[in-house]
Amino acid sequence: MPRVVFTSNLQRHVSCPARDAAGETVLAVLQEVFDQEPQIRGYVLDEQGELRKHVFIFVDGQRARLNNPVGEKSEIYVLQALTGG
Repeated sequence: MPRVVFTSNLQRHVSCPARDAAGETVLAVLQEVFDQEPQIRGYVLDEQGELRKHVFIFVDGQRARLNNPVGEKSEIYVLQALTGG
């Protein structure tokens, strides 16, 4: 099962420990996580179901989109870029 890891800056705002979740695409895997922990969704996706402006997804070390396929052993990292000065 793919493993989803959220960066510590997201974990400061909402409980989102690393977890395994089933799915064939990034979105399907994230949806399973959101079904278990609905409060995470608003930090990752906007109202149209798209990635928020400062959220990036990496699958097995490569930047990915929500429709990218994932493998049974894939590692999905959800990052929130920090901005400001």
